[in-house]
Order: sequence, then structure tokens, then C-alpha cells
Amino acid sequence: MSLDADWRADIDAVDAALIDEYQSGFPVEPRPFERVAREVSAETGIDVDAGEMLDRVRDLRERGVFRRFGAVLNPPVIGSSTLAAVRAPEDRFDEVAEVINGYRQVNHNYRRDHEWNQWFVVTAGSREKRDAILAEIEERTGCEVLALPMLTDYYIDLEFPVVNADRFARESGEARSASDSASGERSDPRASETAVSATRISEDARGDLAPVEADLLLAIQDGFPLTATPYADVASGIGAPLDDVLAAVDRLLADGCIKRIGCVVNHVVTGFTNNCMVVWDVPDDELDERGEAVGSLPYVTLCYHRPRRPEQEWEYNLFTMIHGREAEAVDAKIDELAAEHLPVSHERLYSTETLKQTGARYEDLVADGDE
Repeated sequence: MSLDADWRADIDAVDAALIDEYQSGFPVEPRPFERVAREVSAETGIDVDAGEMLDRVRDLRERGVFRRFGAVLNPPVIGSSTLAAVRAPEDRFDEVAEVINGYRQVNHNYRRDHEWNQWFVVTAGSREKRDAILAEIEERTGCEVLALPMLTDYYIDLEFPVVNADRFARESGEARSASDSASGERSDPRASETAVSATRISEDARGDLAPVEADLLLAIQDGFPLTATPYADVASGIGAPLDDVLAAVDRLLADGCIKRIGCVVNHVVTGFTNNCMVVWDVPDDELDERGEAVGSLPYVTLCYHRPRRPEQEWEYNLFTMIHGREAEAVDAKIDELAAEHLPVSHERLYSTETLKQTGARYEDLVADGDE
């Protein structure tokens, strides 16, 4: 789905507040849209109620501005996930993509301008399940799979301020967080969720989930119901008391199993169409220092360590993503990265086609006591 070029002309101050301010930090309480209405009314000076806010979210989703509403799950904490790639022959490219996209556990798949031309993410409740899916894909497609699980997370933030004229995804978020902190107003929820640090990731992560938490994550992985009482509706669906579900959501946010709750923007149709994954060959003893430094830059949306695979002629160990509106501006920032921060061998892998894009999806999750 694509939006008209002048779609912003139909966006008023209330819509703008929803799009740019509620991609995270959505209230965890029985009637969350009531608080959102109060906050947006105070910010914009426009009197809106909870029913109107709910209708606006529904409308923005139907128009393609939002992909979904709900929780963004964190696969490396909940279970086991990996980035993977294949070298799909051009005459079989669509056939290979159909096989890969047929797995529910594949939540992203992109064509990239590289010898390894199809890049996808597999999420599963366990490492064993993840590896079984990769083996099946290799067998069914006849294509060797390059598996690159995340080993260290330096910075990940996929919130996109789309109403303003920012050229890169993080520009105004950094400034808004600092301004809110100084004024004592509602702080940018991203400030606490995306602090730059070297966080080690285990391929055998299981999330230490209580049964209600496992049930909850499975129920919300495709989004929350767009109702006045989304948490109560989820609670009813899994047969749990509302208070238990609210407490579980708070715990999952605190533990990192849920990265954020809010409206998930369709960044491509809202202007961030030039997205480049850059891979770098960084000396191992410099990796954390350089990863944290690069992750702090206001135009880098993702920065993480993945393994080299010398047996598959893959020499790169640091991955960065830049999401921008203009290809020339993205290339200029990559030049800046190479000249000032990462003076090492690198390659630029632009995404040229979105083959699949959903939230993380699981068939099952391991809860404490299930093993």
C-alpha cells in the first residue's frame, strides 16, 4: 500500500501527535485512550476525547500510515532469532522468496543489492526450532544459508518521526528527549529504551516467562485489538484477570521482552525509502568501543555485532542501519561514518525491495515449568 504524495496535507495537529509521539510509551492501564486524549489535548490545545483518538488510530492504520497498533516484541530476549541471507539465482528469486516467506517465523525479508541478495529474519521460541527452520529453508531452496545471529546489541531504535522534515529517523527524537527532560514535561519514551551500551545476546535465550506471559506474548504478537479496552480484551482472550495482564505487560517491558507499545509506523510509505545496511570489518578488540560510539550517532538507527563467517567468505562483524528520506543524504552519512568513525573495510547493502515485513511471530514459547 502506498500513500498519496500529499498525504501530510490531511494530517492535523492531533494526528501528528499520534504519529510522532505515540510510537512508544502507550499507557498500560484499563482505558489507555482516555489518557492519550488528555495528553494530546494538553499538547495541541484541541479538545479530543478517547473515542475520537481511537477512531483516528483506526483511520491512520487503514490509510497505511500505521502498520499495526500494539507491542513491538524483542526476539533476542524472548527466544532465539537470527538474521540470515541466501544467494538466490535471479531466475529462481521469486520461488526462493515464496519458500522463505511461507514460514510464520520469518518476519522480515528484503532484496539487497549484493551477492547475498535475499536477507531475512527468523524468530523462534528456541535455538533448536530456529536452526531447524534454517535447515529446512536450505534444503527446500537449494540455497546455502548465511546465519548471522546478533551477539551484541549497541543500539536499536525503529521509531520514525514522519510528520516533520527530518532527513533521518532519529534526528528530532534526540532533541525532543533533551527538551522534555529540561522542561519537566512528558519525556520521550525512547530515551530509556534505547540507551547506547554493549548488551550481550544469548542464542539460547528463553525469556524466563511465566505461563501468563507466554500466553500474552502469543496473543499480542500480531497487535492489540483496536478497542477502548485493549488490555481487557486480550485478558479475556487468554482467560486471565485484567490486573494480571497489566502486571505482566509491565514486567515484560521492564525485562526487555517487549521493546515498546504504541503505533508501528509504515516508514517506507511515509518517506523513509532509502535504507542501507552497512557491514564493517572492525578489529575485535575495538568492537565495543566503536560500536557504542557509532550507536550514539543521531542518524544510526541500528548498530550491532554479528559473527564473521570466514568459511562462507563473510568477513564483517559490525552492522549499522541508516534510514533516510534521500539516497544522497544516506550515502553522505555513510561516507562520514567511514571517514570519521569506522576507517575499515565495509560494504553498503541497500534494500531494493521489501519481500515481507511483519512483527515477530511465534508458534509457541517456552514458559517456566514447561520443560
